[in-house]
Amino acid sequence: MRRFQTLISFALAVGLLGFSGGLVSPAAAQDCPRSFLDDRYCDRDGNLTADLPTDPADWVNPDTLIFSYTPVEDPAVYKKPWAEFMDHAAKVTGKKVAFFPVQSNAAQLEAMRSGRLHVAGFNTGSNPIAVACAGFVPFAMMASADGSYGYEMEIIVPVDSPIQTPADLKGKTLAFTSPTSNSGFKAPSAILKADFGLEADKDFQTAFSGKHDNSIIGVANKDYEAAAVANSVMKRMIDRDVVKADQIRSIYKSQTFPTTGYGHAHNLHPEVAAKVKQAFFTFEWEGSALKEEFKKEDKFVAIYHKTDWDIIRKIDRTNGITYDCK
Repeated sequence: MRRFQTLISFALAVGLLGFSGGLVSPAAAQDCPRSFLDDRYCDRDGNLTADLPTDPADWVNPDTLIFSYTPVEDPAVYKKPWAEFMDHAAKVTGKKVAFFPVQSNAAQLEAMRSGRLHVAGFNTGSNPIAVACAGFVPFAMMASADGSYGYEMEIIVPVDSPIQTPADLKGKTLAFTSPTSNSGFKAPSAILKADFGLEADKDFQTAFSGKHDNSIIGVANKDYEAAAVANSVMKRMIDRDVVKADQIRSIYKSQTFPTTGYGHAHNLHPEVAAKVKQAFFTFEWEGSALKEEFKKEDKFVAIYHKTDWDIIRKIDRTNGITYDCK
């Protein structure tokens, strides 16, 4: 586990803390309660997300809104599915909207913290880090018609692997995706240790693939003995025939977790932020490229970081992860 904590610290140090300076100077502690947020943000209402700066001079009102989707796969895969949504957002906000194809979670976090990213979808595991260290304010999540949402973490192996249960991972190598991923690192680390007594780099070896698609393709091609992935990504890859369902077998499926959270930078002008929310909640899914890509999703629903990400913050605490942005 020490190596895992080091990797987390490294990811934060390089990805988050590598950006020097900031848009908002640290507020006085006496009038700026922060909950678990970095000292450049305030949380006066206790909802565990950064407040809008009190000085309108600190608000941002760009001519072009920059949007990014979490890099669970090659960002180029998602540029086309999001194109219609961005056109819709442009009409609602009256601004240009540009897609920013980030290559890593660290790059996405850095872009928002430094003010170069205004609207984004952060994956489940990086959501608390984005909230704490980058001033991200999540407000929406994809859901099915009945309002249900989420995905599961699955541990997968090649279909003909002798590995039948997580206990069989002892002495084997398990591929994770990145230290900031919930299903690709945090959840399996906590579950394997708590439920199966297996500690990474002690009871099994680890590898980091970088992204979910790399892990899934790696297992399908037998480059990895096993991998922990988000089954939502795996299902989309199977639907696109990137991998075949009969190449992969699942040996563990977790409880349902919240999926990618969509939101805006905390210092986005409130009138613009309101229109961004309007764009999400008025987007017409039926017949869209977004619906074609995210087949089981039908709409965006409202979310609240304090409650909807409580389980993810608990997993982080179990893994000894803290959101130290310095």
